[in-house]
Amino acid sequence: MPFASGEEAWLWTMAALIARREGARYSANKGLVSRPCDPDDVVKCLDQLYRQRRIDLGHARVLRAWGERQVAPSPSIHVERRDHQLWTEALQRLEWPLRMKGIVG
Repeated sequence: MPFASGEEAWLWTMAALIARREGARYSANKGLVSRPCDPDDVVKCLDQLYRQRRIDLGHARVLRAWGERQVAPSPSIHVERRDHQLWTEALQRLEWPLRMKGIVG
C-alpha cells in the first residue's frame, strides 16, 4: 500500500531506521500494512536529491532531527519556524521521486 504523502513515507522510514539502529531486523511485508518499499529506498531518493543539490545539509538535518521525534516542526512556534520551512521544502522535493517509484500514491 503506497503512502499518502512524502511526510508519511519519511516518518515511517525514520521509525524503521531507529528500530534497525536499536537492533530490530526489517523484514519486507511483515507489518500490519504492506509497503511498496524498504526504508533504504526512501533514503536513496533523498540522497539523490542531495547529490542533485535540490536539498542541502540543513534540509537533511531537519528531516533527521524531527523524523527521530516522529513529528513535524510547528510553524506557529517561533523557534521551530525555520525548521518547518526546511522540512516543508525537503518533503515537497522528496515527494515527486517517491511518486515516480510508486512509494507515494
